[in-house]
Amino acid sequence: MSSITYFFLQLSLVASLPVFAQINQPEFTTQILDTIDIGYGLAIGDVNGDGHPDILLADQKEFVWYHNGDWQRFVIAKNLTERDNVCLAATDINQDGKIELAVGAQWNPGETSDTTASGSVHYLIRPHDPTQLWKPIQLHHEPTVHRMQWVATEDGYRLVVLPLHGRGNKNGEGKGVRVLAYHPPQNPDQGWKTSLLDSTMHLTHNFDVSDDSTVFIAGKEGVKQISYQNNGWQTNPLPQLAQGAGEVRRGFLTEDHPFLVTVEPMHGNQLVLYQGENYGERSVLFDDLKQGHALVCADLLGLGRDQVVVGWREPNQQGKVGIKIFIPVDEEGDGWMHFWIDEDDMACEDLKVADLDQDGDLDIVAAGRATKNLKVYWNQRIMDSD
Repeated sequence: MSSITYFFLQLSLVASLPVFAQINQPEFTTQILDTIDIGYGLAIGDVNGDGHPDILLADQKEFVWYHNGDWQRFVIAKNLTERDNVCLAATDINQDGKIELAVGAQWNPGETSDTTASGSVHYLIRPHDPTQLWKPIQLHHEPTVHRMQWVATEDGYRLVVLPLHGRGNKNGEGKGVRVLAYHPPQNPDQGWKTSLLDSTMHLTHNFDVSDDSTVFIAGKEGVKQISYQNNGWQTNPLPQLAQGAGEVRRGFLTEDHPFLVTVEPMHGNQLVLYQGENYGERSVLFDDLKQGHALVCADLLGLGRDQVVVGWREPNQQGKVGIKIFIPVDEEGDGWMHFWIDEDDMACEDLKVADLDQDGDLDIVAAGRATKNLKVYWNQRIMDSD
């Protein structure tokens, strides 16, 4: 497949083609949760153990969470480092019904050598009352810490941390980025061991974690796939994904038909689809992003195949920021439609999807940088009745 068809929603055409009969325009209602400073990163998880997913936010100087239902805001940590916060990772790693939380701060991308002036990694110990401030435990870090996620492996959870640059890097050249996995000890106050996933990429930006312990890292050299197998990290080369990329996510059209989507180049304008053997078939889905910075693959519409949600943070050629959803019209991925989720009121820095109201479908949470807003887009999909 050398090219792909994507549709700019000419509704008369859509109505006339049987293949589109089952795809209606998605319906979301919007709720503004808060006014924020930057909104560097989002996470979803049950903070207080009440069985409902809460929203967590890495804002400029505070890490906060919003209680599901009334969306009351609580500060987890503030002024953790001299410079800005930048990322967080929240997952229930000990299966007690409440998330464990790690965070990254001291955001200073221009300083790639001095660990006292650039980067931090902290594990936060919850108090008895999670609405109070949490206790930070400072861990080893590389400079320019930028993204982190918990990864479930056959040997337990690992906290994978991705810096933006390698040590001493200038303009994306020099030493490779040291991507580290942190091993949580039984007592988090004790020393945390680390293991190395990779150190061959330069100027990395974001990564995706799949349920099978596979990590996809996007950066200057394209996308690299790393899996945890036989008690160690194994690399699977993806030679067709050699274009520089800032965001990457994996989705599925069917169980046996995975695909990857990227934002290219880093902070770029293109939404790109890769599918086929070893993800070797490349197609551009959309080329009017500006500072593309948020990406999710999930089935929000109950189609049995994943859709792609993408957000960008600076006005594009139409002068608009926002979020769009891209919908594959069939299981082959040869045709895609796209619709606005938010047209020009969300300079999207990050977004996540989760069933926040637990009605059986996925909602969208987004944080806006220039628009300084935190919003929920409630999915109004009509569920099938029994």
